[in-house]
Amino acid sequence: MAAFADYPDYDGLGLAELVSTRQVTPLELVEAAISQIDARNPALNAVVLPMFAQARAVALGPLPDGPFAGVPMVLKDFWSTYAGLPTSSGNRMLRHIPRGRDSAMVRRWKAAGAIMVGKTNTPELALQPVTEPETFGPCRNPWDLARTPGGSSGGSAAAVAAGMVPIAGATDGGGSIRMPASCCGLFGLKVSRGRTPAGPDLGEMWRGLGVEHVITRSVRDSAAMLDATAGIDPGAPYAAPSPARPFLEEVTAEPGRLRIAFTDRPFFGHRVHTECRSGLRATAQLLADLGHEVVEAAPPVDGDACAQAMMVVVAGELRADIVEAARLAGRRPRPEDFEAATYALGLLSAATGADAYVAAWRLFQRTARDMARFHERYDVLLTPTLAAPPLPIGSFDLTPAEAVALKVINRLGAGWLLKTLGVAGPIAKKLYDFMPYTQLFNLTGQPAMSLPLHWSADGLPIGMQFAAPYGDEATLLRLAGQLERARPWAGRAPPPALGF
Repeated sequence: MAAFADYPDYDGLGLAELVSTRQVTPLELVEAAISQIDARNPALNAVVLPMFAQARAVALGPLPDGPFAGVPMVLKDFWSTYAGLPTSSGNRMLRHIPRGRDSAMVRRWKAAGAIMVGKTNTPELALQPVTEPETFGPCRNPWDLARTPGGSSGGSAAAVAAGMVPIAGATDGGGSIRMPASCCGLFGLKVSRGRTPAGPDLGEMWRGLGVEHVITRSVRDSAAMLDATAGIDPGAPYAAPSPARPFLEEVTAEPGRLRIAFTDRPFFGHRVHTECRSGLRATAQLLADLGHEVVEAAPPVDGDACAQAMMVVVAGELRADIVEAARLAGRRPRPEDFEAATYALGLLSAATGADAYVAAWRLFQRTARDMARFHERYDVLLTPTLAAPPLPIGSFDLTPAEAVALKVINRLGAGWLLKTLGVAGPIAKKLYDFMPYTQLFNLTGQPAMSLPLHWSADGLPIGMQFAAPYGDEATLLRLAGQLERARPWAGRAPPPALGF
């Protein structure tokens, strides 16, 4: 039997192998995960809804004969509904409202044999690139407790980085898998639009901007879980093209000589930290050393126009989410039920109109066409994942003036005042200057991944992002496997001084 202390050293497939060879039982793995959560969560605030009783009951079996039979995982407390438990989405009103059925992804994770031991912290309605909801308080980065683990899947990333579980459910509507992976030194794959299911309550997430997958330490865990969850579900509006072979096989396949473009030019923001630029140059050199053709080139993206269009679309989707949350609570939306910035951005949708929403989507579709032409010349595009290392907790707190303005706007129900008072612009600029690279691939629907290939001088992880043409996760996973072998990261762990 594996020693209890060895639990955090295994990835998910490694733990599943211990179960299948009867070196350890699922219940012992669940107890190990619970012990890790009890020890580490008080400092991190990653798990906001323990599911220990449910997990122990499931571990007693029988379990499905899946690739992750008996392996503990956590769910992001957003989109992933688990029958009988709340899905709070970081919102004070939803935290006590149980949901009636499992989401399609939860059903598929269960069928893979995974055992859910908790739900993780997320910003309210997954809106921000940090995880600091008023309802649950900030989640902290295991590498530096004063810094963010990123968002919106920050709780999931912190749980994996701290060794609580090897796999965590996550969603990505603007970078919410890749950004926390970057901040926490993990592997994060945003899959192609339509690759994984959104049902049964949604046809698509945020009109296809959003997808659901996992954050992991190893590339093979991500690939094997994608094999277990990919594919259309009943009533889905579309599906990504079927892979030629299992995604897990791609991880050990050689990628061949790829033509890789790289750029540090921010698509949406305007500033990039020197550590991120250094990491990009070092990664480009590594790729060249591995035999790839590496060319400095950037796709033709109208970043300012796309950033404005993204605000229009997110505001519209957010307003719909606010209305749906209030419906679940049995009342009309009220400002006091939401954080000020969340509610105000939702009000902005009423000030923009349906024509602006449609125009935004037409821009996204033109941009996707431009990216497709770019990938006729380049197999992969490389950028930093974020424009800065993990930021200090509180970096996106409202200024006193912003807080007062949003309170007035929300009380009046006047989203148009966001434009008149000039409040939205500075808030959006702060966000885009931190996350100028990830959102492009949500609006085009392409697969993109963050790999932990660089660390700052003070020991903070900095991810590198790779994107491929729509439907081509295979190329990304082959490249990720090669890079994981060339620059292994599994042995890197948060500083012992933090108790991890």
